Amino acid sequence: MKVSTKGRYGLRALVDMAANSQEGPISLIQTAKRQNISLNYLEQVFGVLRKAGIVVSVKGAGGGYKLAKSAECITVKEILEALEGEFSIIDRNGEEAADPVQKAIQELVWDEIDNKVNEFLGKRTLAQLVREYRENLDCSTNMYYI
Repeated sequence: MKVSTKGRYGLRALVDMAANSQEGPISLIQTAKRQNISLNYLEQVFGVLRKAGIVVSVKGAGGGYKLAKSAECITVKEILEALEGEFSIIDRNGEEAADPVQKAIQELVWDEIDNKVNEFLGKRTLAQLVREYRENLDCSTNMYYI
């Protein structure tokens, strides 16, 4: 599976939103500018994230979007599945292993890869990404040149 623009931009926007949401809901206009993402595209992505229960929209003056739950409780797997669908290394359109060779390959290779990737993505949280982002931001702003 190759993560599409929707998945990459959605993840970037959520990290940005979580890192900048101390004052309340975040305007998608601000996120789009900071991340150099089309506002129209971001609105579509956040519509999907809202339906998945990852973000909630806040109406009115000072409105925008905020996380539906703590960033510690939102996994990268949850975000990518909302935007991309379930992860699988191969296309599984209801296909069953038709013969012993295909079944062996599916169980020992494809299923194993899927399990490892899903386990990895399930262990990574939005909060971890925000911490890493802030560390990288601090390092880049504290560079001194002689």
